[in-house]
Amino acid sequence: MKARETRKGGPKIIGLTGYIGMGKSTTARMFGALGCPVFDADAAVHTLYAKGGRAVPIIRAVFPDAVRDGAVDRKRLGDHIRADPLNLKVLESFVHPWVGDMRARFLTQAKIDGAKAVVFDIPLLFETGADTQVDATVVVTAPAAVQHARVMGRAGMTDALFAMILSKQMPDAEKRKRADYIIETDKGLDAARARVEEILAKILG
Repeated sequence: MKARETRKGGPKIIGLTGYIGMGKSTTARMFGALGCPVFDADAAVHTLYAKGGRAVPIIRAVFPDAVRDGAVDRKRLGDHIRADPLNLKVLESFVHPWVGDMRARFLTQAKIDGAKAVVFDIPLLFETGADTQVDATVVVTAPAAVQHARVMGRAGMTDALFAMILSKQMPDAEKRKRADYIIETDKGLDAARARVEEILAKILG
């Protein structure tokens, strides 16, 4: 595991991660309800892919059919990535640094606003090395059967697509091994909320 960066001043940074269907977004909202500004990495990517977004011109140049009405068609882009995994590496080579820039601006604003803690909601927290830039890592988890039931209830989800998403991330067991804190989300919202409160108190304390 890489050593974490040494930071002086500013809010505590909580790195939140977990597989699709584990309850990460719900958990992030719980931290937000306790006064922690949340940076959503997925939302940042959506901004880059939206009409007028920074990533649109480059993606249009490489995959013209993946841009429609001035915005990136994520389904069509996904087809290109599945056809050749190398395309994902190329895409990440410029998208990840841009998301990093957006995250840095978010943190600067949080400092100005006097936030005591912020949350970086990053699906690929460990895979991208972003865990070295936080003060504590939190992994949300749930049994595989619960996860599968949640994910397959989403519109447009298939077993093949689910398998592809899982293949891009390290195993849940490895994420939990690396975590400073774990939140089990199959025990109900009240239990998860209590765990979030407990973790935040420890981090700030």
